[in-house]
Amino acid sequence: MAIEKGAHDIFPKPVDLDELKVVLGRVFKRVQLEQEGLEERQLAQRVSLEQIVGSSLAMQAVFATVRKVASTDVPVLILGESGTGKELIANAIHNLGRRKKGPFVAINCGAIPETLLESELFGHEKGSFTGATAQRRGKFEYANGGTLFLDEIGDLAGELQVKILRFLQQKVIERVGGRESIPVDTRVIAATNQDLEAAVKVNRFREDLFFRLAVVRVTLPPLRDRGEDVIELAEHLVESYCRELHKPPARFSKAALDAMRQHPWPGNVRELQNRVQRALVLSDGRIIGATELELEVTMDANGASATLKEAKQVLECEIIAKALQENGGNISKTARALGISRPTLYQLMERHDLR
Repeated sequence: MAIEKGAHDIFPKPVDLDELKVVLGRVFKRVQLEQEGLEERQLAQRVSLEQIVGSSLAMQAVFATVRKVASTDVPVLILGESGTGKELIANAIHNLGRRKKGPFVAINCGAIPETLLESELFGHEKGSFTGATAQRRGKFEYANGGTLFLDEIGDLAGELQVKILRFLQQKVIERVGGRESIPVDTRVIAATNQDLEAAVKVNRFREDLFFRLAVVRVTLPPLRDRGEDVIELAEHLVESYCRELHKPPARFSKAALDAMRQHPWPGNVRELQNRVQRALVLSDGRIIGATELELEVTMDANGASATLKEAKQVLECEIIAKALQENGGNISKTARALGISRPTLYQLMERHDLR
């Protein structure tokens, strides 16, 4: 029973101390090996720059900056709209630098109540407040030897801004309720979707902290400004999600590709991930159309004839793709369901790039 619950060994009384020392040594070695294996798996799961999809000039400029800054220890401020992949870039900076074997610790400064955030970041001493029944380390100490990623830094309260500024200047922290200055070797990478320069002008964010954090700025472009990256990302995502969901390989219809190019993507890459994953979960076939993505093709307002032609092509592609799905890709059944011949169906499939 004890072994099943996790006990390593059982000793009869009285315990033989020599035997106990041997067993404890063996247990310690096993735990050490398991910990090393866990760290290796965590390192393997970390994001490298090559895993971030994007061929646009805007993203290539981001990658060039990341490679340059990764070899240093200077603070980095990552700017960009929500969902643009700021944490991915922070992780890549960490993984390319000399701290890659150390921890990468992330915390969302806007997701934790202000009353708890100080303790989360800096830790606390026993008895420092109601409920503090033991001493606890904070994120800065957990990130010692590695990188601390402060997401949504623009939501930070004024008192915490002062404490983070002190760390950046002196590389020491104090736990809540403590008096001891604790030296910590942690690199700080911050991110925000806010305009911090505007926040500085209205005294909502400290100017001295802004300049300490923004030694190097990396600005991530929104997905709508990344050209064909949206298609490259979507195809990468559908391949990954098909494996994850144990589904056969799927592809996008021409109408779906056109719809993705025209959509403004207010939620950026996060929105694209959500739409592609939902489409795969709900789709029964191997062709993902604009309908499955819950996207509409924006019509061209240059002329009525052009708009009508585009609408007809989109509708025709969607109907054929849906019929193919409903008939399991069987050409004969699909042709009969659509009331056309097999050769005509083949021609239409080729025209709309439906395989």
